[in-house]
Amino acid sequence: MAKVYGLTGSIGMGKSAVAAMFVKAGVPVFDADAEVHRLQGPGGHALPAIEAAFPGTTGPLGLDRAKLGAIVFAHPHRRKELEAIIHPMVQEGRRRFLRLYRSRPLVILDIPLLFETHGERRLDGVIVVTAPAWKQRRRVLARPGMTQGKFRSILRLQAPDALKRRRADHIIDTGTSFHRTRGQVRALLACLRGKAGR
Repeated sequence: MAKVYGLTGSIGMGKSAVAAMFVKAGVPVFDADAEVHRLQGPGGHALPAIEAAFPGTTGPLGLDRAKLGAIVFAHPHRRKELEAIIHPMVQEGRRRFLRLYRSRPLVILDIPLLFETHGERRLDGVIVVTAPAWKQRRRVLARPGMTQGKFRSILRLQAPDALKRRRADHIIDTGTSFHRTRGQVRALLACLRGKAGR
């Protein structure tokens, strides 16, 4: 049975880059964000339920993120409605992933809101990706369409980085060079594979 580790980190911390390093090293990684995009893309399974709850937010190209975002931003309490649609579908995708890779020594679940949704409870460990706040801010504000206000709103939805680091079993610091970050990933992977007995 595979050992299952959670990978998380706040926006702009470099989690996607670290996840890609694990994939390149041959570790199966379940990407919760990618699963959400599939569910909300053209023909996505979540579209009918989203359209029923938020009329006019979907079409042939899938979810209109700007329209839905405007609704949720104006009525924050409606986020729970959206989560009630999406979360069970993502969980089912995760179950399929775990069944598919159950014979591997270890797998990683890339879950941005891991602690916020108490998803760490059934894992063998949690890996937190972190970076200095100034670097996080610079990375995020360089993204197309990002504003100071959007950044602050996103941060309010996420547990503070300091809390995540305190609760982590393993930490990857991306505030350094790509080469050093990759070295951290390789060292951690050797450790995890050793624990898994492979």
